[in-house]
Amino acid sequence: MLKWIKNYIVKVCDFTYPVFSRFMSRLTYRYAFTGGLNTTFDIFLYFVFYNFILKKNNLDLGVIVISSHIAAFLIVFPITFITGFLMAKYVTFTQSVFRGRKQLFRYGVSVTGSIILNYVLLKFFVELCYIWPTISKILTTGIVILYSYFMQKHFTFDVKTNDYK
Repeated sequence: MLKWIKNYIVKVCDFTYPVFSRFMSRLTYRYAFTGGLNTTFDIFLYFVFYNFILKKNNLDLGVIVISSHIAAFLIVFPITFITGFLMAKYVTFTQSVFRGRKQLFRYGVSVTGSIILNYVLLKFFVELCYIWPTISKILTTGIVILYSYFMQKHFTFDVKTNDYK
């Protein structure tokens, strides 16, 4: 089943790639394509968990109460962490020099860096530069996408080529 899903994603991605081939390599496009899929999946799951599973209610764990919007994030994060890793490993960075646990550990380091970078940049743009939060989020997202791409390409998966045939 997973192999079928992987093959389907690769086929759709490669089918749509010619439209963007003048602007980016196949590797970069696969990264953007799978990242977009995972982001859409993340938002969808967040919406479902926040609205229908948690029903906008706080999550009371007895010792601590977690607000519903944070609880939904905490529930969804491990799911999209795994799907993001699997798509990066099996669709985008298939020519990685690393395998298995080393990739997973490095992916975790990369994602942790993305979370920290998001936090620091949002604080910087909103609280120090006095830029509106939505504009700050757009700037931050652009920077984090670049960081994430280069971290995954050169650290997590250590891909030596910039394109796939």
